[in-house]
Amino acid sequence: MATTAIAAADPAVDAVRRRPGLLRRFRRYPLPALGVLLLAALVTSAIGAPWFAGQDPFEMNVVDRLQPPSGDYWFGTDAYGRDIFSRTLHGGRVSLVIGVAVAAASTLIGLLIGVVAGYFRTADAVLMRIMDGLMAIPGILLAIALMSLTRASLWVVIVAITIPEVPRVVRLVRAVVLSVREQVYIQAATAIGTNFPRLMLKHILPNTLAPLIVQATYIAASAVLVESYLSFLGVGTPPEVPSWGNIIAEGRLYVQIAFWNILFPSVFLALMVLSINVLGDGLRDMLDPRLARRL
Repeated sequence: MATTAIAAADPAVDAVRRRPGLLRRFRRYPLPALGVLLLAALVTSAIGAPWFAGQDPFEMNVVDRLQPPSGDYWFGTDAYGRDIFSRTLHGGRVSLVIGVAVAAASTLIGLLIGVVAGYFRTADAVLMRIMDGLMAIPGILLAIALMSLTRASLWVVIVAITIPEVPRVVRLVRAVVLSVREQVYIQAATAIGTNFPRLMLKHILPNTLAPLIVQATYIAASAVLVESYLSFLGVGTPPEVPSWGNIIAEGRLYVQIAFWNILFPSVFLALMVLSINVLGDGLRDMLDPRLARRL
């Protein structure tokens, strides 16, 4: 009985009991739910493109070129008679792969460099000057320069977009590590002889997870946009690979007589970026305790 009374009076125990479940949390934060639902629909359409699209995205039918949306061609056809609906769904697969790959690669590389730069003062001076040099170059120009020096391919696009994103992650992780490193419990752990790997895994890295998750969503949205820019300019994915950027680039020549060539890929691109950004904003509100107390 006494134990029960003490537990009931303990504010920590009471806080755990009142901690909202997953469904209640999503009701409290509708932005992540909206982002997840919209993103899930786009991801499903991209992964299931071979089954959802009734036409081959590469099949040309000159007789049906520049046809408006109809029952046979839901999004119309382009100048070569290819089905825009099929090409738009398949283009989503390219954007999905690039967004996830760039977010994962830049986050992992930036995490490793940021931890080293934030914890070791001697390495900080060298690494951050390199990062400052990369950030001084506009990311889109650096990506274009890298693409112009190599042969266009999906993996080259991923590398070209990842490099400009790494410094942003490094600066974020470095700032968190610099703050955590000065905490009393870190100094106490160092004083009792805790080795560096254990200190990183147990005390420092967990503090970087929340901001990194949010930053990764923004990087994914940015990567989708940058890939579209590069493909629109002709230095992105190869022309034979359907992506939203090169579909819009091909359709811009016929926008006055066949606006659907750029309308539907543009809508899908906007929805993809919007859903990722909405998800990132919602995750920021959920993972930041200071914002959570205000809601």
